[in-house]
Amino acid sequence: MAIHYRKATLADIEAMQRLVAPKVEDGTILVRSNDELATNIRSYILAFDDERLIGFTALHVHSPELAEIRSLIVDEPYRNRGIGAELVKLELEEGKKLGLKRILALTYAARFFEKLSFSEIPKESLPEHKIWADCIKCKHFPVCNEIALIKTL
Repeated sequence: MAIHYRKATLADIEAMQRLVAPKVEDGTILVRSNDELATNIRSYILAFDDERLIGFTALHVHSPELAEIRSLIVDEPYRNRGIGAELVKLELEEGKKLGLKRILALTYAARFFEKLSFSEIPKESLPEHKIWADCIKCKHFPVCNEIALIKTL
């Protein structure tokens, strides 16, 4: 297994959509159009096993101080091998380089983020634009069981 990581390119969008499709279908990850992926392509870091896309995540900046880890996915056969943690760590490094102060995550896998030193916060403390820009698109809105967590950089 030769896992490597790199920034996404526009040519990756089709493979990204295929990988995330089952989690979009079950409502675990929000649907993103090809245009939305293209607009935000510089936010994504991808994980590959040789040439096969096996995971990705994005760092979405909300303000000069706050960003969000979003759309974290690792293909089922590759889970529990540290790939998701590495993707998050790479995004945290990027956040530090950008000068961000905090990174948030909304997730059904709070324990995963807690192991990476994220702390749970009340969802009511999320920026209002996050709720209306993203959460409104979720098939679980307004009854959401996701947990909000934050990490100070």
